[in-house]
Amino acid sequence: MQNRPETELFERVRRLAPIAAVLEGAADAGVGAVYLVGGAPRDLILGRPFLDVDIAVDGDAFALAAAIGSPEGSESRFGTIAVSRDGMRYDLARTRSETYAEPGALPDVEPARIDDDLSRRDFTVNALALGLTGPQTGELIAVDGALEDLAARRLAVLHERSFEDDPTRLLRLARYAARLGFDVTPHTRAIADQAIRSGALGTVSGTRIGNELRLLASEPDPVAAFEAAAELNLGWSIDGKLTRVALAALPPDGSPARVVLAAAFAGEARAGLAARLDKLGFTSQERDAIVQAATEAAALAERLALVASGADIARTVGTAGIETVALASAHGAPSQSLTWLQDLRHRRLKITGDDIKANGIPQGPRIGLALQAANDALMDGLAPDRDAQLRVALNAAE
Repeated sequence: MQNRPETELFERVRRLAPIAAVLEGAADAGVGAVYLVGGAPRDLILGRPFLDVDIAVDGDAFALAAAIGSPEGSESRFGTIAVSRDGMRYDLARTRSETYAEPGALPDVEPARIDDDLSRRDFTVNALALGLTGPQTGELIAVDGALEDLAARRLAVLHERSFEDDPTRLLRLARYAARLGFDVTPHTRAIADQAIRSGALGTVSGTRIGNELRLLASEPDPVAAFEAAAELNLGWSIDGKLTRVALAALPPDGSPARVVLAAAFAGEARAGLAARLDKLGFTSQERDAIVQAATEAAALAERLALVASGADIARTVGTAGIETVALASAHGAPSQSLTWLQDLRHRRLKITGDDIKANGIPQGPRIGLALQAANDALMDGLAPDRDAQLRVALNAAE
């Protein structure tokens, strides 16, 4: 273990609002030693913005969480608790050691000192801690080789059984390689290859794999993350160019993660993909959107390429979701797809069936035909206001 004073880094960190909240909370809660761990000190050393605040507490993590803000749920079996404050998420955990009863199993944990806590982590560059309070305040603590690997921009596991103990680290390897732009050391790559060949991922529950896939798809550059997973032969491949075109077409209210996941699962049969996503722990809403985009986007693009008017585009899109249409734009119908995404889907009729009945048209099939005619006119730009839509509807109903 390497320990060294980092006065400049500590002074810089303690002035940051999220860390100031931790220091204030630690004083109020009277907890033991508190450390900033994992990705945050790594990114601060690299001069990168950190995404989350990971805190290790040699003491009562729940008491510190309560002093910072409102804890999200109760303390987990691993001694972890999450809290949000001023838009920042804090993940707090009791410093601990871990043992694995069998490959892929969830770990058994015991309270431990910070050195043991760092030694259980996934990669050396994440096995860093900056003392915020306690006897090691202002010290940077790192496992052997961590600072050298950080300087050389490389990813290395801490021990030979790392991927056997926790095979989800294989997906994390892809995620960090893409996010940080780091190389995987030859030794770590060899260990990863062996774990993949031996079926290590098959020892992990589908839900845990699904959680890691969501994290991959939520990366700042999710395409690069899945390309890294493909390069590691983890079982997912992706057309990076096509996916980037789809993401560029996706409006702000769409889900980039769903687009990326749909691209990663493209080519699978609908029923099989739905069952697979169920096993991976996706919600029904996530599952249905991903399945639709993965299995229908290419065919939708072919149909859209044959139409031109607003009404025909809207009819062709039908009930397809935003992510499906965005992927269709990448498959070969960019003009029609973008017309729907940017304009047509926002148009709404200003009349209802009651308006048509109030003008003497009885309840029946003609009401639906009238509304469809008005909607077609709206999509074609011929009936932008209520009066024009009502005229079109009544003419169609007669």
